[in-house]
Amino acid sequence: MRTIPAAMPEVPATADTAPPEAALQAARLAARLRDASPLEILSTAREAYGARIAAVSSFGTESAVLLHMIAQVDRSLPVLFLDTGHMFAETLAYRDTLVERLGLTDVRTLSPDPQARAARDPDDALWSEDPDACCALRKVEPLARAIAPFSAWINGRKRYQAETRAHIPAVEFEDGRVKFNPLAALGPAEIAGWMRAHDLPEHPLKAFGFASIGCMPCTSRVRPGEDPRAGRWRGRAKTECGIHVHKPGS
Repeated sequence: MRTIPAAMPEVPATADTAPPEAALQAARLAARLRDASPLEILSTAREAYGARIAAVSSFGTESAVLLHMIAQVDRSLPVLFLDTGHMFAETLAYRDTLVERLGLTDVRTLSPDPQARAARDPDDALWSEDPDACCALRKVEPLARAIAPFSAWINGRKRYQAETRAHIPAVEFEDGRVKFNPLAALGPAEIAGWMRAHDLPEHPLKAFGFASIGCMPCTSRVRPGEDPRAGRWRGRAKTECGIHVHKPGS
């Protein structure tokens, strides 16, 4: 596992610079993979994009399922993990456990730019004052730098997790890249069943009522009957960190 220097030059691709063929390719794949299994989607993604695709994982409560599937397809597929500086210690330990258990060989830990962090969040309190700005500094910008060389990426979002995710397709085109959502159609029972069938370790905080885990200051336990992401940025209108926010024209 390696850590990516935070000060890499930021050259994110955009919808304006991406060739039109990329969007057409995404549409063709979306139609082809509409009813495909997660493993079929992952295999097709790796075959179609080779070294030009990466996965992004939070190493949260359900991350083991996607990572286990990736390990079955190709253990060397790059996996990007954002260490914001506010992560639970349990998440960092869980990352290390899964990497060793699954034999993943290219997990890259990303960090916010230290100069930007010192200038914009010197007291590490930006999360309480402006959580959108905090997420931009600690998540969106580091990921934009790291994902710049890739044409496509894989994530673990599912439709059941929240109303804002209820209609995500298996494949989409966003911000100049093809985006694969191989677990989109899976429900909680299927996720739990895969975990049991393959004896995958649970995130240590799941036993304490945490259903979706992000940064420590902005994550709380989920109450009975709430959707899995109800504990993220509780009390605010915010529902996403900004990584999965679709932008007009993309």
